[in-house]
Amino acid sequence: MSRRTVTVVAAVALLAGGCATDRSGSLGPAPTAPPPTSAGARTPSPAASPTTVAPSGAVPPPSPSAPATTAPAASRPGTVTLELWYVRDGRIVPTRRTRPTTVATSRLALAELAAGPTEAEADTGLTTLLPAAPGITRVADGVAVVGAVPADGDDRVERLTEAQVVYTLTQFPTVRRVRFGTGPPVGRPEYADLLPPILVTAPTIGQRVTTPVVVTGTADVFEATVSVRVLDAAGREVGTAFTTATCGTGCRGAFRVTVGYRVGREQVGTVEAYEVSPADGSRTKVSAVPVLLAG
Repeated sequence: MSRRTVTVVAAVALLAGGCATDRSGSLGPAPTAPPPTSAGARTPSPAASPTTVAPSGAVPPPSPSAPATTAPAASRPGTVTLELWYVRDGRIVPTRRTRPTTVATSRLALAELAAGPTEAEADTGLTTLLPAAPGITRVADGVAVVGAVPADGDDRVERLTEAQVVYTLTQFPTVRRVRFGTGPPVGRPEYADLLPPILVTAPTIGQRVTTPVVVTGTADVFEATVSVRVLDAAGREVGTAFTTATCGTGCRGAFRVTVGYRVGREQVGTVEAYEVSPADGSRTKVSAVPVLLAG
């Protein structure tokens, strides 16, 4: 290679080095974690798949083999919504009531249970067999220890009274079973025979609903088929649907169905869940819940 060629190559290399980015310079600020979410702010989450179904479909709710133990329903700040189990036609059925928050929520629930249903609830046939709220000694390892319920010699009345207490207390996550006095702990399965064939858990008595209304509950009916209809103030059918419970014909399964309805104005109405008789097609095992239909 000639001396002239070497000189040109060296010059080009020097120019290239002057134009290149300095690799020892700053890479910019280090990445940081996003700021913590402030109290009460909602963190976006992936959208969940819808769980409501068309009238002819069914959604598999949680297995009914184990008793459901849920916390009190969400309510306004400073209040708590309690699930109270009363008696109607020799069976236990739930309703809900909102009261000011207290640290002794289980004692409040038993006090409300003993106080009895409201006028609107009593109009549907609800009553209580609990003459006074039994005291709660303690709650440990999922077992609430309460005083024995009054016994009048009628075993069925005593079991219904105990069932009211057991189903009401086991709505709380800390309680799975109840011990009455010195007896063995018992839970919801021991009183499952005291539930009606079709039990509607939502909506509840007097609740204001909008269309479509979501109806949930449990049932032991022929071929697990549960039919639901909405009636207006005049008793006219304004919406209907049906679904299949997770179990049926000899076993209890959970159901959930969405029912659309149409009314011209807000009015008192009824949500009915029932079984269509396989013998003659009539409505049997009817569970009716009076509600307020939004127009």
